[in-house]
Amino acid sequence: MLKLALLPLLCGCVLLLDAPTSAQQPQPDCKEPQTQADMTICAGRDLADADKALNAQYQVTRKALKERDAGVSTELKGGEEAMVKAQRAWLAYRDAQCASVGFQARGGSMEPMLVSSCEADLTRKRTAELKALVDNML
Repeated sequence: MLKLALLPLLCGCVLLLDAPTSAQQPQPDCKEPQTQADMTICAGRDLADADKALNAQYQVTRKALKERDAGVSTELKGGEEAMVKAQRAWLAYRDAQCASVGFQARGGSMEPMLVSSCEADLTRKRTAELKALVDNML
């Protein structure tokens, strides 16, 4: 009797194991996405790439400002601290600004794509600003 009671559980497990995984799902062509879901996935990837570049530049800029601060008199120090404060404020701005952009399609399937695209765009611009900060120190 116990064996019969376990049979549905075992069958369910087999069905779950046979379910396709996300690795098996076709990946969208981000050069020409065809569906809203593809566009949203591609916008998320674009944001991830932009964020990765921002984080790398942030580390370079912070290091350069820290080194600059180490080589100047006390009254001229504070570049690194000011940049960190600005970065935190910028992040809050970016997130709030892009949330407001998402209201163009509030509740619709386009909203996440609009937010991610906005965030990626502003992130690339911020990366350029951080790079210029270092370039202008030379």
